[in-house]
Parts: sequence; structure tokens; C-alpha cells
Amino acid sequence: MVATIDEVLRFWIDEVGEKGWYEQSDALDEEIRQRFKTTWDAARDRALCPWIRSSDGTLALLIVTDQFPRNMFRDSPHAFSTDRFALTIAQKGIRRGDDLVTPEPQRQFFYLPMMHAESLSFQERGLRQFLLKMPEAGSNILHARAHRDVIRRFGRFPHRNAALGRASTPSEVSFLDEGGYGATVRDLQQAA
Repeated sequence: MVATIDEVLRFWIDEVGEKGWYEQSDALDEEIRQRFKTTWDAARDRALCPWIRSSDGTLALLIVTDQFPRNMFRDSPHAFSTDRFALTIAQKGIRRGDDLVTPEPQRQFFYLPMMHAESLSFQERGLRQFLLKMPEAGSNILHARAHRDVIRRFGRFPHRNAALGRASTPSEVSFLDEGGYGATVRDLQQAA
């Protein structure tokens, strides 16, 4: 059964909460699959587009298309299959000001689709959104910089190569062997 806007927001914001948003958990991944796979299917098929009529609906649709697939389909190409749609939703919501009426920390979900894009221009836009609209969100800004730096260096996220069936270049293999994204974050922390 397709979830409602309120069910998505209540689950992600109240039940999972900020501490659980970025922790890898097989149990959480399975719970999202069980509770929201049908909702994601509907969103993927554009059946939930009416949700973008409100800021809460836009936020819920962003969670369903950008966050849930990363949990439901971890290490699979499906994890990224609704990224472009999420990016379109985020851009519409930001143009309308939906992000600014959404409280922190959930406001970040309007900017994460840009941070997930394999495009330097979107990386720059996403970082700018965090700097201008969530300047106290140090961790988000750090990660936005790290994502941007990886895209600036490779033009794509090397850690996605295996899931997407892409061949890694020798420099990408070295990057991954030397700690990959985590090493990029540590380097930025040390430089700060």
C-alpha cells in the first residue's frame, strides 16, 4: 500500500530521526523495503507528483526518491535510479521556497540530491545552499565539500562503480584503496 505524506515524514523524521539518517543498518534497510517499497515504486512511476503541491509533500517525495532507495537497494544500481527525479523535485521546491519553510535539520533533504549528483555544477549549487541556508550545519557542509571534491577530481563517484557496472580507472582504484570518500572527509577535517 502506498504511504501518505504524513506516514513518510513521521517515519523518517520522528521514528528514524537525525541519528539514524546516515547510519548503515540492515534492519532499517529491511524496514524501509517492507514499509515503503510500494511508495517508492509509485514515486518512480510519477504517480506521486501531486505531492509537490505542498512543502511537506515535496519533502516527503524527496525522502522517498533520494533517501529511501539508498537504504532499500544498497550496493545496487537501483539505489541511484530515482536520483534525477529527486534532483528535479529539489529544484522545484527550492525555487518555490519550500526549503526555507522546512525546519532544520530536515531542510537538508532539499539539498542532498545536488550533493548526490555526479555533476560539478550541481555539487557547487548544493554546497552553496548549505552555506547560505544552513550555515550552522557543519557536518553537512563538510560532506558537501567532500562530495564536491570527489566529483571535481573524478567527474563521478568511484564508490558507485561496482554497483553501476562501471570500470574503475587506475586513479579511482588508488583512491578507493587509500580510503576513498572517508579519506577525503578526513583530509578536509585536518585542513580546517
